[in-house]
Amino acid sequence: MNSESRFPTRMGDGELVRMTRSEIRADLEAGVEVAVRRAKVPPLAEDELEHLLDIYASPARFTGVDIGSEVVLSFDGSGMKTIASRREDLQIYEQWFGADTIELHHVDYSFKPVKAIVPFEAQEMHDVLLRTVAPVQYGAQPNLGLYSRPDGPVPNWSELLPLGRIAEARAAQEEAVPMAVKDMVYVCEAMWEAGADGVDFDTSAAAGDADFQAALLAVEEVRRRCPGLGIEIGMSGEFVLGMHGEVEYDGVRLAGLWPADQMRLAAKAGATIFGPVVNVNASKSCAWNIARTCAIVKPCVEQATIPIHINVGMGVGAVCMTKYPPVDAVSRASRACVDILKVDGL
Repeated sequence: MNSESRFPTRMGDGELVRMTRSEIRADLEAGVEVAVRRAKVPPLAEDELEHLLDIYASPARFTGVDIGSEVVLSFDGSGMKTIASRREDLQIYEQWFGADTIELHHVDYSFKPVKAIVPFEAQEMHDVLLRTVAPVQYGAQPNLGLYSRPDGPVPNWSELLPLGRIAEARAAQEEAVPMAVKDMVYVCEAMWEAGADGVDFDTSAAAGDADFQAALLAVEEVRRRCPGLGIEIGMSGEFVLGMHGEVEYDGVRLAGLWPADQMRLAAKAGATIFGPVVNVNASKSCAWNIARTCAIVKPCVEQATIPIHINVGMGVGAVCMTKYPPVDAVSRASRACVDILKVDGL
């Protein structure tokens, strides 16, 4: 192909477009530049950019890592994706899809509603473990917002903040944190007693810095009570939103933390796997998004003291924000994260 050949590639919303090699290179450089400016991270090296260019300036339908470079795959919400029962669904993931780990979860996917049905979920975990071989996690979100009105007992800080009632909004979040911690620990202990291999605090910090604080405090207590339990913390975004702005963990203010600092606190709390997230900009190309993703997450992987399983899925990790992401985009993003970042898993 000549230098002006146009290669099929994707936008962040899944649209199939065609770009020249030079256009893809320009998008890679632009994505890195945004990451450097916003996250204060070093730029990617020239050889890393060239490798990303080779991955994305390709007409191949599918791409993959070299033999021997495969990584572990962990899944959030893999227990309710087919028309089968949850147990059968997990068997499908294990035996048909070749999943390295599988995850039982309830459709609400938050710790607060699960608390009310823990006996049933613990029995389901027990039964799943008897029918599968792969490690089984139980997954749910901290979801601090569920503790605010109308779903919970405390005032709704999302309503108070626009009114300028900052002190009241902060007080409401502080009141919700111990409630969430108590529920998360309760559910995790039940799963530990049922034999679960691990728990997944998925989409942590979705409600901001107080949400992340609750997750870290819960992990700390779960690690104390369940010493052999695997604990994965998967984030909800590349930096922690300052919905409160002043809450801390281990003396570190949580608002505004990027993946490397998030990882350090997760490891300090007792997590055994950390899942950084970089959200997709749907109006930019997947090449732009992967360059930004790699630049932001690279310091996290380099400084990691626990395994890193970067989130690569719908709307994160340079995968298109569409319900069924195309395999060309997913395989390119996955390969790029393994080749460039040297992550432990996806």
